[in-house]
Amino acid sequence: MTPTSPVSVPVPDLRMVPIDRIDVLNPRERNAEGFAKIVENIRTIGLKKPITVTPRAGPDGAERYVLVCGEGRLTAFRTLGEPRIPALVIDASDEDAHLMGLCENVARRRYRALELLSGIGLLKDKGYSAKDIADKTGLTVSYIRDILTLFEKGEERLLVAVQRGQIPLNSAISIMRAGDDEKAVQHALQEAYESGSLRGQHLIQARRLIHRRQELGKTTSRAMSRKPADITASSLVRTYQKEVKRQQVMVRRASFAQERLLFIAGALRRLIADENFTTLLRAEGLDSIPKYVAERIVTAGPTT
Repeated sequence: MTPTSPVSVPVPDLRMVPIDRIDVLNPRERNAEGFAKIVENIRTIGLKKPITVTPRAGPDGAERYVLVCGEGRLTAFRTLGEPRIPALVIDASDEDAHLMGLCENVARRRYRALELLSGIGLLKDKGYSAKDIADKTGLTVSYIRDILTLFEKGEERLLVAVQRGQIPLNSAISIMRAGDDEKAVQHALQEAYESGSLRGQHLIQARRLIHRRQELGKTTSRAMSRKPADITASSLVRTYQKEVKRQQVMVRRASFAQERLLFIAGALRRLIADENFTTLLRAEGLDSIPKYVAERIVTAGPTT
């Protein structure tokens, strides 16, 4: 699907624009430490890249500007007490200005995970295909397609984990396809481990993520109404069903862990019964077993 109104690229005009006449339509929250570095960088070496604005008529008839790109730089200049800032002035509609800002935010190398996801989702909602978004952001088409697939399935928790580098994208897709089937999810993890895409800390993070996804749902939203919802028969039924599902997940996880432990205990029993193996253990100084473990794996009869 191609967008019905593609963003044109206006010819910019570089000016020194009064900061108090620039309006920011969609301000973003900023990391305090990162923003302090931007301010200090501008203070010491100056502004490397002008911001981008588009002119609008103000209520008093005087010209004002709407910020298109460069909110961090603009805020830094305000913090430093500068009255004016270098700006590329372009002629753009509100929609084009909004889309240009989105494209810049998505294409930035450093971004907050949810900002990237929101930007890609908004571009998709505006009618841009995966290829269009990839061309505008510098990301690959396959990456955008997989992100959009997770986005359409409501897998916000998986998406955030991918953007934070906690799990690779292909593992997130495998977990999504496994759904709520515990065995299918564990199989996806095993395949990711065997392929080398999930190892060490990433594997631990993936397991924690899956547990949170099963317990808390696919989204990361914590927004709750200040006013408690009225208790109704249907809400009680939903709460009961949710708790039953949670307990069922816990039972499945416990059963799976028990099956693996029984398998390991059985394997150790066979190994310990092998005199050649126990002789090797003695030779390596590994012939002692914790009592707690020994009670569960040592069979009746002669033991080491």
